[in-house]
Amino acid sequence: MTKTLLLTGFEPFLNFKINPTEEIVRELDQQIIGQYQVISRVLPVDFIESEKLLLEYMEELQPDAVVSLGLAAGRAHITPERIAINCKDAGGAPDNNGVVLQDAPINPDGPDGYFSTLPIRAMVNHLIENNFPAKISNTAGTYLCNNVMYATLHKLAQQGAGGKANPTDTDEPSTAHIPAGFIHIPASHQLATQLNNTPSWSQTDLTAAIKLTIETM
Repeated sequence: MTKTLLLTGFEPFLNFKINPTEEIVRELDQQIIGQYQVISRVLPVDFIESEKLLLEYMEELQPDAVVSLGLAAGRAHITPERIAINCKDAGGAPDNNGVVLQDAPINPDGPDGYFSTLPIRAMVNHLIENNFPAKISNTAGTYLCNNVMYATLHKLAQQGAGGKANPTDTDEPSTAHIPAGFIHIPASHQLATQLNNTPSWSQTDLTAAIKLTIETM
């Protein structure tokens, strides 16, 4: 039986005139990868609206897995994120509506953090086996990417399906968990032409790498 995977990316933001995550999710929408049918959504770079829409999509689709993608221009690897923290602080950078937040909690009543319930070690190993540079990241930042990851895992925790950050947690989800988490990707070649000294991948390789991570699940 085919399961449903909610895959999200973001629109362009700040000085990034294109966002390769947007193209990945549009290309993979409705595809069947491994045991999942991908249902894609593009989120606005807006602290309030992105979280609101994400939670609405989760309610609507009742997905069996959730994978969110974000751009990490400057990184050269595909980097599944290990943890999301309960903090919104963009270091002075605004969202696309001009909102600047500092030291703000994502959820005032939520825990300090949540570990990803994606099989992040297996994902990294599978990518490397297929000659794609990959490594686990231990910080999703404190901008929209971290916000979306935390909101996803908090919702699942409230439903009894997520995993509260705990030093004894492993990278592998238990059968009780809905696999959910966040993956950062490098810039595409097209985006890198607009930036200075930025490592980049072809859009084709970025999409292929994300397909491999989904296959791992």
